[in-house]
Amino acid sequence: MNRIARTAAPLLALGLAAGACSPAGSTSGSSEEGKAEITFLTFETPNLDAKYWDGAIARAEKKVPGVSVKKLVAPSTDRTGYAKQLLASGQFPDVMIAVSPSGFAESGNLAAWTDKELAPFTFPHSNPIGGKIYQLPYNTQPTPLVYYSKDKFKKAGVAAPPKTYQELLDDSAKLKKAGINPFVVGGGGKDAFAASFLWTALVGTDVYKKTPDWMVQRRADEAKFADADFKGATDKFVQLVKMGYVDKAGLSRDYAATERAFLGGKGAMYPMGTWFATAADKNAMKDDIGVFPFPTDDGSPAVPSYTGGGMSVNAKSQHVALAKKFALAFQQDRRNLDAVVKSDGAIIAMKGYTPPDDMGPVYTATAKVYDDAVKDKGIVNAFLVETGDDSLLPGMVEKSYAFAQDVIAGRKNADQVTQALDEDKRRGRRAVLDEGAGVGGADPASALFSGHGGTPLLVGWRR
Repeated sequence: MNRIARTAAPLLALGLAAGACSPAGSTSGSSEEGKAEITFLTFETPNLDAKYWDGAIARAEKKVPGVSVKKLVAPSTDRTGYAKQLLASGQFPDVMIAVSPSGFAESGNLAAWTDKELAPFTFPHSNPIGGKIYQLPYNTQPTPLVYYSKDKFKKAGVAAPPKTYQELLDDSAKLKKAGINPFVVGGGGKDAFAASFLWTALVGTDVYKKTPDWMVQRRADEAKFADADFKGATDKFVQLVKMGYVDKAGLSRDYAATERAFLGGKGAMYPMGTWFATAADKNAMKDDIGVFPFPTDDGSPAVPSYTGGGMSVNAKSQHVALAKKFALAFQQDRRNLDAVVKSDGAIIAMKGYTPPDDMGPVYTATAKVYDDAVKDKGIVNAFLVETGDDSLLPGMVEKSYAFAQDVIAGRKNADQVTQALDEDKRRGRRAVLDEGAGVGGADPASALFSGHGGTPLLVGWRR
């Protein structure tokens, strides 16, 4: 994700609001009403605006007597980067949502969730760090699927969505010949992550489908980015650009502008996370939008997905127990869940939950693609989205976004990207061993923490 300017003024203002007497690493205290006040770091987007968060917080507060919640809003989509700033300034929030736990957990700054607390969740042990869970796994988002314009496919003579990668190439050639841009992508400004979705898809189909624990092997130096499978997936990304199938203008567009570009007819296909479904269902174009999983060479399913995105709790908060109760109440509130499904296209990973009956056609089609992949055992990890023991080392996610931008701009090929990733991984491992504790200090694994761009959750919360 994008870097946040490390200016003193926002932190000073936040510090004055939180209270100068709070202990380092925590902003909790007592409210004027005699209730325990906890701070909650969240974010606002066009889909999840202030009204949504205020209502959701109020409902959860009512279920936890004795707690008062102070909302903190991250100034950009990089909530993880902002949380690091708050930690460094002694203002780490009591509760946070969709903040990557990597680094925070290893340095002892997050409270682990117990099996009893995780019992309501469908996949309770998603994204473990050192065998423990530090972020509630309440939301699954395939990232990416491919949304497409049925009308543009028809105009180019494409009868149906591609089932194999070769069919995808053939269809892209038809679209280009018809004067239609095949892929709309983003990646400009603060939203560098949006350049990476084709790469995420290709690593899912060509690497993780074949070797589900590939990233675990890479972290153990039993595999290399420059090995054939990963380099081959990266080269497919490079070749899509070279063939003119990827709109390079996307590098000047932030996330919102990229979404507008697709909905405005600037291209036929849009690789994006499932949160796009609800934005599509609110658009006049909704009946023209279809969705398919990015195809593998042989046509078997491989849908990159991430389950997580929920709340984490500050282990050093004055009110850990109350913070946990609030987080669980927030995540299990039916109206909160319905609201995030309707506003952000979430596929809720909570036992017994069913989405509202009035969801639109794009969300319904999106959920079917995911459900079919689950039935066919076609779910794989999502490269650059993982946040647990099988994720990239701290410091490498943001660099990978930059590499994706370089590929789209034509500045780097597969050899250059994979060699650079291997070198970054080697330097990162050496730094972890040599530098000792990083921000928050208790664990050598956090040595590179200050350079970690991080991913939320859940990629869907990046807008």
